[in-house]
Amino acid sequence: MRALTFAPGKKGTLEVGELPDPTPGPGELLVDGLALGICGTDRELADAEYGWAPPGRDRMVIGHESLGRVVRAPDGSPFSPGDLVVGVVRRPDPVPCGACERGEFDMCRNGQYTERGIKEIDGYASERWTVEAEYAVRLDPSLAAVGMLVEPASVVAKAWEQIERIGSRSYFAPYKLLVTGAGPIGLLAALLGQQRGMEVHVLDRTPPGLKSGLVEELGGAYHSDSSLGPLHEIQPDIIIECTGAGQLVIDAMTATAASGIVCLCGLASGGRTHRVDAGVINRDIVLENDVIFGTVNANQRHFKAAAEALAKADPGWLERLISRRVPLERAMEAFEPVEGDVKVVIDLTA
Repeated sequence: MRALTFAPGKKGTLEVGELPDPTPGPGELLVDGLALGICGTDRELADAEYGWAPPGRDRMVIGHESLGRVVRAPDGSPFSPGDLVVGVVRRPDPVPCGACERGEFDMCRNGQYTERGIKEIDGYASERWTVEAEYAVRLDPSLAAVGMLVEPASVVAKAWEQIERIGSRSYFAPYKLLVTGAGPIGLLAALLGQQRGMEVHVLDRTPPGLKSGLVEELGGAYHSDSSLGPLHEIQPDIIIECTGAGQLVIDAMTATAASGIVCLCGLASGGRTHRVDAGVINRDIVLENDVIFGTVNANQRHFKAAAEALAKADPGWLERLISRRVPLERAMEAFEPVEGDVKVVIDLTA
């Protein structure tokens, strides 16, 4: 079979090559790979910014935004041949820590978790792959063209779960949502906000075009800017920050309504300093009972919630999130940024 592999820690090693077909172990599904979403994490792996090969190996299969169709399922599993599935990315650490022991391995506390296509386990960028039945999620057949969006949507589903848990500490009836960043995570965050009946605002520096159109199709307001300054009057109840841009992160901390929640989903690159009045930030957060928290990754519960949310969404809207599809034989093109891209997908069948 063909697979897209790389040598973690070595830039320029990404390539499509032949590997033996996988053999499912006990309790595993055998899956035909259909498509794979590419995100910033994959590009960082290809650039050798991080990544860990399986023990005793130099190379590994990349890819964590999976989509496939079951070929063979173990007896007694809830899956059948023909089922559309995605694979969960992270696996709990072997110790395990308290969180992993309770199935909350997305909150692992000792860092000994493993991740498909990222850390010590082959990913999903191959024509066939296997996955433990307990780490597979069945999708509605309507998601056959867009199911690779479940993984990024799972990150957003977890963010919303955490927001709602925090909000439940008191009266919680959020009305206004501000999302900063209109990449796939930001747009999916806006979608889940719209599904919750919220007034949605999305800030992105990209001029009006595909992204603004996607926001407007949700009934939201798109703001083309790189600063929260012009949005001061909105006073959102919730901000989901998806850019990792230092100044936006700082400004978001004091931009919510009273008892507001700021969820940080973006990762800052570091290396830049910003002048901050810590006293003003402190007073605003304390006097308004605000909460700022960070979130990353997802477990099975969040993947299932994401699959349900996407199944309720307009299929045409989801398809417009995918701005480019490239065949596996030209997979390297998916790692080259193109102006106007939202989500790039590798077709594993071509």
